Amino acid sequence: MLKLFHAPNACSLAPHIALNETGADYEAIQVDTRGGEQRTPAYLAINPKGKVPALATDRGMLTEVPVILGYIGRSFPAAALVPTDQFDFFQMQSFNSYLASTVHIAFAHLFRPERYGDSDAAKADMRAKVPSALKTHFQIIEDQLADGRPWIHGDAYTVSDPYLYVFSRWLEREGAGGSAHLPHVRAHRDRMQARPAVANTLKAEGLEPV
Repeated sequence: MLKLFHAPNACSLAPHIALNETGADYEAIQVDTRGGEQRTPAYLAINPKGKVPALATDRGMLTEVPVILGYIGRSFPAAALVPTDQFDFFQMQSFNSYLASTVHIAFAHLFRPERYGDSDAAKADMRAKVPSALKTHFQIIEDQLADGRPWIHGDAYTVSDPYLYVFSRWLEREGAGGSAHLPHVRAHRDRMQARPAVANTLKAEGLEPV
């Protein structure tokens, strides 16, 4: 059985939703990241990076959201969460990598500035820059959705959609700048929250729609 190590409202929400979309038999194991459980020897033995998510499979442990999402999609083809065409699959991975390497890092400057700077002034500068950086990063996504497509890659719902949903939620957190200027991203978020798998995952993590 698959085991997903996750924390509420973290980026692990994306694979949590994806697993529920598949109807897979899996175990969700919550990690108390607020209490520092991710830095304990027990968890570091699971994921030496000290982060969530981690996915235990019958062949070993997988980490990093784009990898885990791709694995879930390919492991449950009946759910049709990833493209079958090779080029389309890697376009999806390109988008997911953008979320991981650019969008997520901008949020990290807001939530975890101590990773990137030591002085109070450096941390304040990083936090102050976040809204404008996110506005630039999300405009690319807004433009992609502007042609009326329901999901990020077109008519087909993929694992990119729950991943985008994570960061769409985070836009409403203090200091992120909000989403008033992103009507297509907000509409995507509303469509996500209408999906039963999303509603069930939010309930399981003790979260509310935004």
